[in-house]
Amino acid sequence: MSNKDKAYPKREPDTFAKKLLGDGLITTTEEVISRTAFGSSYLEGQNIFEMMMKLAFLLSKNALTVRIPGISKIFKTSDEMEAEKLEKGVYASIMDIAKKREKKRISVDDLVDECKTFYIAGQETTNTLLAWTVFLLALHTNWQEEARKEVMELFGKQTPNLDGITKLKTMSMIFNESLRLYPPVAGFARKVGREVRLGNVIVPANVALRFAEGVAKATDNNIGAFVPFGIGPRSCVGLNFAINEAKIALSMILQRYSFTLSPGYVHSPIQYVTVRPQHGVQVMLHPL
Repeated sequence: MSNKDKAYPKREPDTFAKKLLGDGLITTTEEVISRTAFGSSYLEGQNIFEMMMKLAFLLSKNALTVRIPGISKIFKTSDEMEAEKLEKGVYASIMDIAKKREKKRISVDDLVDECKTFYIAGQETTNTLLAWTVFLLALHTNWQEEARKEVMELFGKQTPNLDGITKLKTMSMIFNESLRLYPPVAGFARKVGREVRLGNVIVPANVALRFAEGVAKATDNNIGAFVPFGIGPRSCVGLNFAINEAKIALSMILQRYSFTLSPGYVHSPIQYVTVRPQHGVQVMLHPL
């Protein structure tokens, strides 16, 4: 847990829970990715996080908007102008961090693109995974107790370590179930690389394809049916990093609290960058 959590004043359980699972998880995952990717603190990257989330919202909001070629270059919507402004802001902020490094081994544009991916993919997905997992454990308290028992047997009250988190079998199963029910990334694009013939059908290049009734039915439930981090050579490079981060965070919560769903919780999953709880996850925390 971060030092900021220790500074929280004593409050009613539900109020404390909203703070912990709202700002707290977000701050934790932002701090981790900021320090890991850039050696900087959350405060240094905070402005970038805020701009990236606004930019991601605009992209999600206008993903299906039809624009007329030519005209759209002349007459831009307010969202498009705001997106351009945010792009410039993100670029400038990342460059401020990058300039502190002595050596440049990749192009500036490549550097900025990679940094944007780190920020949004490295923070938002892990935060969403933790939120849904806490929701499920608050709903199924018997599994919460099983997970806590495993954590206490391995770590007691000590800080979780890398050697121990690799032995968290029950927690691994819980995360997999959370990813199955509420995958942060709802789908992966599959684009035809070149024109190809499938039976009597010719599929042009650059066409996006999907299974009409889902991967599970089309593949008879093989390994490709469960791919929360993708599969093959383009699978998520941060898979182990994200899972280890989530295991450590959840272990530290389980060491300190038991929790149940708050009466004020409203179940409303929404796809906004990731599949997230629209109104957050409010739980009742009970110190152990």
